Amino acid sequence: MSAKRERYDHKKRHFDFVVGLALYVLTLPVQAVVAVAVAVRLGRPVLFRQPRPGLHGKVFTLVKFRTMKTATAGEGVSSDAARLTSFGRILRATSLDELPTLSNVIKGDMSLVGPRPLLTSYLDRYSPEQARRHEVRPGVTGLAQVNGRNAITWEEKFAMDVDYVNNRSFKLDLQILWATVSSVLRRSGVSAEGQATMTEFHGTTTDGGAS
Repeated sequence: MSAKRERYDHKKRHFDFVVGLALYVLTLPVQAVVAVAVAVRLGRPVLFRQPRPGLHGKVFTLVKFRTMKTATAGEGVSSDAARLTSFGRILRATSLDELPTLSNVIKGDMSLVGPRPLLTSYLDRYSPEQARRHEVRPGVTGLAQVNGRNAITWEEKFAMDVDYVNNRSFKLDLQILWATVSSVLRRSGVSAEGQATMTEFHGTTTDGGAS
């Protein structure tokens, strides 16, 4: 890693902490309202916690607001798409479900900008090039999120993740943060067709497509 890139990564961590803490405090009233609404509409627990791989693949616990009903045996709602309620869709479309994730930014698990943290089960499915997405902290938003979000293919998403790793800078981060505001207002690319988010990633085939 170049000295310039190392300085950027160090300064970015301070930026993430200061801005992440400020945003977390400023959004606490909104988070309180959302928490009550989740408790009333979906029940408890209010928060969704799941292990996700972060920098260098180190696993941390991602925290978000719940958007899905609890899967109950015999109810026939085992798939994520079936469990995602209209209320949950609103939370996702407006990104209100992501507000508790700012605590992950404050702790250093995540950055404001970077590749989205995916499932731990995907770790051994990446190609060596795709695995480079873990050379930086995962982000609340990222290059792929402002260029199609979940409406693009896995290969397009990973290509943008690696592009961010190769070209990361404060200028690019600010461009992504600004574009994120526009993307949230348009509520674009929230999910792939017929999915709660995206189809499962099984790995990349030899012809370049996801299996």
